[in-house]
Amino acid sequence: MSLSSAIAIAQSAFSTTASQTATVSKNVANASNADYSRRMAMLGTTADGAQIVSIYRSQNEALLKQNLTSISQSSAQSSLLSGLELLKSALGGNDYETAPSTYLTAFRDSLQTFASTPGNSTIAATVVADASDLANSISKTATAVQDLRRDTDKQIAEEVDNLNALLASFETVNNAVKQATATGADATAALDERDKLLKEISELVGISTVTRADNDTVIYTSDGIVLFETQARQVTFTATSAFDASTTGNAIFVDGVSLSAGTGADTTAQGELASLLQLRDDIAPTFQSQLDEMARGLVTLFQEGSLPGLFTWSGGTVPVASTIEPGIAATLSVNSAAQANPFLLRDGGFNSLVSNPGGATDPHSGYTDLLDGFITAMDGDMAFDAAAGLDGTSSIMEFAASSIGWFEQIRSAASTADDNKTALLARTEEALGNVTGVSIDEELSLLLDLEQSYKASAKLISTVDAMMASLLEAVR
Repeated sequence: MSLSSAIAIAQSAFSTTASQTATVSKNVANASNADYSRRMAMLGTTADGAQIVSIYRSQNEALLKQNLTSISQSSAQSSLLSGLELLKSALGGNDYETAPSTYLTAFRDSLQTFASTPGNSTIAATVVADASDLANSISKTATAVQDLRRDTDKQIAEEVDNLNALLASFETVNNAVKQATATGADATAALDERDKLLKEISELVGISTVTRADNDTVIYTSDGIVLFETQARQVTFTATSAFDASTTGNAIFVDGVSLSAGTGADTTAQGELASLLQLRDDIAPTFQSQLDEMARGLVTLFQEGSLPGLFTWSGGTVPVASTIEPGIAATLSVNSAAQANPFLLRDGGFNSLVSNPGGATDPHSGYTDLLDGFITAMDGDMAFDAAAGLDGTSSIMEFAASSIGWFEQIRSAASTADDNKTALLARTEEALGNVTGVSIDEELSLLLDLEQSYKASAKLISTVDAMMASLLEAVR
């Protein structure tokens, strides 16, 4: 080996070591960046020694796809659970203190007490007050349900805008990846950014990807709708300004095809948008129907002469039996005549049909037939619309309790599913991180090896320098 060859080899080693050290330093600097994939300097052998051929980016397509799926499922479940927790808060929290079933039980207990002492004016006023609390609970809960639907609709509009912005960014980054790949330039930074955008998109909608020539990526929704191919597809949604029991929210369209909502407490939804649709169009409307059926049941049970008695509503009629009257819960109230004269509940007379044998001028204070009849009716079976999702034949007491049981069962199952999907997401992130993430220990070990390589190259230069000095001395 000539001295010039030795110097060339040492220079090549210095250059290679410098590039490897820069790569390791960049890895260490991004060790805490979850969106960064580890770089490795790939070496090749030439006549002048080892040289950097390319910078390799760690990646695993299968693990990335599994991670994207886990992100979509966890995001959807978390979004669904958040909506259910908001509704639970409106019902009084863990013990459902302000739920209609709670006030219905209190009202029935007061009614029984009144039946045992029908001449007590204080107890009569208490029954009417409890009836008012019950009506307010049902109407306020119905308002909370529609507020939840309205807020969910607004959130859908915001997330659709976010999705369109992410797809526009993805188009820019994907074009940069294709160009760099086609020209042989370094595409690692653009690939990191593209994977980051895929994760953010998967939070909003379930996706699958296909990689084509020049690292071009196509995105499909979990329903198979094209979301991105060469350019972003437009996602459209028209928000609804106000909601009531008869309002149907608008669909989300991806390139003209509607996005499907999730189903079940352990939701099938992938991505936040599908679970928001489920909350707005399935769970909340079903609970609204149950509230409407409770309100219809109360108006029916306490009617007088085919007209509303103690309980009334904006329609002013007794609704059709066993058929949901949309929105009746929101306007349910206690007849103002009962508030003026609580004994009307005992004697009748809301619609001029007095049942007390003593009449309106001198009623019998011990008369209990109407009160006993109301209590019996509340404990007896009546028909409910099966569209409310509960037993079609039960007492109003059982129906109200079943409604809260139905809701709590969904919320509890959703909470368990959220824990499971969060744990699955953590495992997929860990598995992907083990392949593509940076290990500080591994990088520091590599730095020690590079230090030794640098020392060897420096020793070679030193030796060549000494030999050159000896040769020059000999020539003199």
